[in-house]
Order: sequence, then structure tokens, then C-alpha cells
Amino acid sequence: MVNRIFTLVVLIGIPLSVLGSIFHWPSVVMFGVYCLTIIALAGFMGRATESLAIVTGPRVGGLLNATFGNAVELIISIFALKAGLVGVVLASLTGSVLGNLLLVAGLSFFVGGLKFKRQEFNVYDARHNSGLLMFAVIVAFVIPEVFAMDMNETKTLSLSIGISVILIILYLAALFFKLVTHRGVYQHKTDLVEEHEEPEWSKMKALVILLLSTVAVAYVSENLVHTFESVGEKFGWSELFIGVIIVAIVGNAAEHASAIIMAYKNKMNIAVEIAVGSTLQVAMFVAPVLVLISLFFPQNMPLVFTLPELISMVTAVLLTISITNDGDTNWFEGATLLAAYIIMGIGFYLL
Repeated sequence: MVNRIFTLVVLIGIPLSVLGSIFHWPSVVMFGVYCLTIIALAGFMGRATESLAIVTGPRVGGLLNATFGNAVELIISIFALKAGLVGVVLASLTGSVLGNLLLVAGLSFFVGGLKFKRQEFNVYDARHNSGLLMFAVIVAFVIPEVFAMDMNETKTLSLSIGISVILIILYLAALFFKLVTHRGVYQHKTDLVEEHEEPEWSKMKALVILLLSTVAVAYVSENLVHTFESVGEKFGWSELFIGVIIVAIVGNAAEHASAIIMAYKNKMNIAVEIAVGSTLQVAMFVAPVLVLISLFFPQNMPLVFTLPELISMVTAVLLTISITNDGDTNWFEGATLLAAYIIMGIGFYLL
């Protein structure tokens, strides 16, 4: 039923997106059309990556899902940088971290916990990811903020570039560690009970759908960015709120849906890999790549967040680590993460 709705939305939404951009239909109306179309396209990307996950296993599958889920946000952010909306881009990165750790993980734990009393996942992966989360968010995001207080813009940008290069190298090293040198070394009993399942689509079909969906998302995203200013004025939304809540939710729709479905099927290794793995990819790859890409635009983007953004991300990381470090979840832990997300959402709305 949901898949049919997504198909219908894509078939209607893409032609409307093209016509709306050509004939300059009202920004508020087109904002809704663009968002719904991107979410529906993200649904296709989620189904394609789920098919690939069945073939490749939970770790690679979760990584693929996070990568293509973040591809949507990366595309939106590049067009936002091109438009000079640096504040929106930084806010959307914050929103991704909060959305993945609190909203996606929270909903996954909550929905899965309503069906199963306890859900287990690989505790070794959880502890490995905890250390990376601490490094990526608390070290790599907080340090530029502290040092930037006594630096001019040029030095701050130089520091951001240096940190970005280090983050990308460490992220690639982490993938090499997890997928090559230590693949299967830290196995948990949950790794051995994954049910055999037939993929919805063949490998080639899934890859083609992923490619076409990504191209369509790129086109719709560019048009979506141009509506931000008008929509913000109409509803009284700040740049910060649009980035943290709206762009983050729309940009990460694919992994939101996939992680919840995986949790409902008790495939917690994939669900956690999507939520936490996506956060690590945003912090250690997407953010630094955007810093480097911004060098080609008139307005550069240093890796310096506002104080509310930083405190929110650090809080989300510490709360997630304390809940996931035992490799066990339930619906109440999910509700705790969701409550934290709602509190932060209210705060960003009122700023």
C-alpha cells in the first residue's frame, strides 16, 4: 500500500516539479510538492538499498542505505551552498545528527520494542561506533568552535580544512577496519540469526533505480532550495529551524523509513547501522566534503556551528552512547530518545 502511494507521488510529483519550476508557481505550494516528491523518491532508494542489503549482508547493507540516504542531503546541501545559504547547510548537518541519533534510532527502538520485549544487536559494533561518535562530534566539531574564538576568518577556514581532511581519512580507515581487516572478528550472536530473505529487486535493477532516483532527487532538490526564503517568511521559520528540522527530515527520509522497517522485522543490526552509521557518515564524510566543496563557491563554509547546535549534538551523542552501549534496546529507551528530539525541536523552533 505504502509502495503504491510512493509510486503515485513520484509519477505525479516529478512532472509537477518540472512544470512548477518552468511556470514559477507559488513557492509555498511548490515547497510541499518538492518535499513530498523527495520523500517518495527516498522510499524507492530505501527499497533498492534494502534489496542490496539482503545480498551483501547487514554491515554493507546498512552502509549502502546510509550512503544513498545521505546522498539526498548532500545534493540539497551543495545547492544550498551554491545559493550562499551556509547557515542552512550547517543547520541541516546538525539536524542530520539529531535526526539519526534521536528520531531515527528513537522510532526504530520504539516501534521494534512494541512488538518485541527486548531487541539485541552487535554490542562490539555499538562500542566501536561510540568511540567514533565521541571523536566525530565532540572532538572534531567542538574544537573548531573553541579555537575559532581567537582566530580570524582565514585561520578558522584553514583549521576547518585541516580537520575536514583528517575526518575523511579516518572515516575511510574506519570502513577499511570494519569491512576488510576486522570483518567477522567481532561477531555477536545476533549476527548469526539473520533470516534468509529474497530481495525485492535484482542487484542490477536495484542499482539502476538507485541511480535514477538520485538524479531525480538532484533536480528536485535544486528547486527546493530556491523556496526556502519565501517559505521561511510565510511561516515565520528561521534559517536554523528550516535546516535542523525540515531539510534534515526530508533529506534523510530514505533511512528513516528503512531503519524503522528493519527494527519492526527485528533486524536490529541493520537498523542500528543505518541510524548510527549514517550519523558517522554525516559527521566524518558529508560535513568535511561540504567544507571542501564550499571552497569553489563565493561563500566558504567553516566547520563552526552555533552554540545551540553544538550543545544539542553533544547531548544527542552522549544520550545515544549511554542507551546503545549494552547492545540491547526496548520501547522505553526509544521513547527517551524521541522525547529528547522533541524538546530540541521546540527549542530550535522558538529561537
